[in-house]
Amino acid sequence: MRDNKFIKKTAWDKKIFWINTYEISPATEKAFKQMPKLKGHFTLKVDPGSPKRIIHEYGFYYCDTLIEPYCGREDFKFIYNNKVGLTRGAGIGELLKISHGAFYGRFHRDFNILKGLADARYDAWLTQLWRKKRVFGLCYCGRLIGFFAFSGNKILLHALKKEYRGRGLAKYLWSAACRELFKKGYREIYSSISTSNLPVLNLYVSLGFKFRNVQDIYHRLIR
Repeated sequence: MRDNKFIKKTAWDKKIFWINTYEISPATEKAFKQMPKLKGHFTLKVDPGSPKRIIHEYGFYYCDTLIEPYCGREDFKFIYNNKVGLTRGAGIGELLKISHGAFYGRFHRDFNILKGLADARYDAWLTQLWRKKRVFGLCYCGRLIGFFAFSGNKILLHALKKEYRGRGLAKYLWSAACRELFKKGYREIYSSISTSNLPVLNLYVSLGFKFRNVQDIYHRLIR
């Protein structure tokens, strides 16, 4: 199938899940009627306030709500800790040990996707970013304990080793990484996270981030 006005192939997800994957937009009956009878997995992103009846009638099911944290240079709150540092020299093997199983995203919530494949999607994404030199290793007392991956001024992935979570270290580590992005000359940095991830929401607030662009995410699988 060729891409049309309403349906776009998502080659990255197809590579991971071994099925045809697509995004459909906008969430209108006209768009849905353009969907040919295909086998595969579809993603739909809609405003939370939009009508949902038609979405359910066409077989889509809710998976997550995403929100965009953003911060301008003038609002950023740098929190210093002399035990914290960044490295570009972390090996991908070390980083994947931290990444694997650390995330719980919309594909983990999707009952039609195996958890192992959802984990593999994040691992592959991190590997791609590492190859492009877009990953900071996060260090504490000289030890690698996490990573912070980005593309341009967008923060894409971040995680800590399990034993270092919940110890109040993330705000120092993320602060150092965000400052490096601002040093590149960006006037604003931003990300995208699940609204259910309260620890990360609070982390971004502590660094001066605000929030915008809420989207509900729906999936559909046609076998």
